[in-house]
Amino acid sequence: MNDILLQYDIDYSLSNTIDYETLVRNNILPIKNEELSILVAISTKQNELMKIKELFNKPVKFIRTSQSAISKELQYLDFKQNLYALANDAINHIHKENENSYIISFMNELFSFAIVHNVSDIHFESLDKSIIIRVRIDGELNQIFRFHIELYPLISSIIKYFGNLDISQRRKPLNGRFTREINETCYDMRISTLPTVHGESIVLRILDNGNIQKDINTIGFSTSTLEIIQKSIHLNQGLILVTGPTGSGKTTSLYSMLSSINTKNKKIITIEDPVEYKLDGVMQVNINNEINLNYKEVLKNILRQDPDILLIGEIRDSESLQIAMQASLTGHLVIATLHTNNALETLTRLLDLNAKTYLIASTLKMILSQRLVRVLCENCKSQEDNSKYYIAKGCDKCNYTGYKDRKVVSEVLSINKKIATMISENKNTHEIKNYIDTICFKTIQENTMELVEDGITTLEEYYSKV
Repeated sequence: MNDILLQYDIDYSLSNTIDYETLVRNNILPIKNEELSILVAISTKQNELMKIKELFNKPVKFIRTSQSAISKELQYLDFKQNLYALANDAINHIHKENENSYIISFMNELFSFAIVHNVSDIHFESLDKSIIIRVRIDGELNQIFRFHIELYPLISSIIKYFGNLDISQRRKPLNGRFTREINETCYDMRISTLPTVHGESIVLRILDNGNIQKDINTIGFSTSTLEIIQKSIHLNQGLILVTGPTGSGKTTSLYSMLSSINTKNKKIITIEDPVEYKLDGVMQVNINNEINLNYKEVLKNILRQDPDILLIGEIRDSESLQIAMQASLTGHLVIATLHTNNALETLTRLLDLNAKTYLIASTLKMILSQRLVRVLCENCKSQEDNSKYYIAKGCDKCNYTGYKDRKVVSEVLSINKKIATMISENKNTHEIKNYIDTICFKTIQENTMELVEDGITTLEEYYSKV
């Protein structure tokens, strides 16, 4: 059953009039106060409707949805009630003294919720008549609040004010950032705005330096993978590639690698678009295309800075790849990302970028391909009848998703002499695949399936991520 509650601007003041335990016990949620009746969401049987009607002092009109949909709405009810009250206060005080205090309080309430629940991104989306707020938790988007469109200009203006952006500009994309102290910890917020047919879409990326600077040993890589990574990142020269889709944890892996080799006798320079986290002792360059400070220009000049280690946020074209390879040939360790699905595809992609086979063979030392898969909630995971696999059921501990937290899965290919020779001889990927099968190389699919069989994740996650 589709969650029709997501289509309503819910009046959370109505739920304040009924005891929370009563709402939970009956699995109901008042939606809005109409002219002649109150609209109430239910999932109960027909013979219980009369009992529910007695809770209200007005005729009741019911809409039916799933039990989990209502339970999900009830889970953070206090938070949503507070947001609703602050949203109304902000609109009612638009033209009064201290008009910004209410919308700032609204944003602070939202930020506190985001930090407590490990939200990575907050999405503000304007529709024709409503504003939707969604949050990304463990890689999945969840709608947490919907309100009348009047609130949107206030949110847009205050976020741009925080980021020192042009408040009046809504016709072109804007990017910025600001810092917020929440629960005695400072967090960087990265702003991205995009004009849409109904107004704007604004996304805040929450950046926590405390989370990004993880020990490479604690990320979740297997012992054998860690051994290859540690050996590769302590080389004096060569090219190391980290691959995977957006949101696969590449940045965490890259920064963890840098932290492991960031010593006083090494000069490390990074080129990023944008710099998301600041690292002590590392020279970080922020790409700025508006002043022509792009990957191409920075890479042309970076070797004059006498670096030992380079991190390139993304190899985007043949020219940046050539410079990275030349740097790795002349006594530098180069760590970079590339958008490919697995190790063997990475070799093909390098050839597509016009890299010479002898250069690939001479410079490439390791390919790490990774994903993040959601971990089953220990409180509610269950097995279907006659099945050895677990399924995601959902409970109040995991926001009715069935998952809690994420885990990295990966495959790592160390480029030994045999593989380097096969690359230089332009052997096809099928021949290379046949060889790496003989050296106990485990694919990302095989490693993920092990997590499924161990009851850590589900077949659904396996098919959606790998």
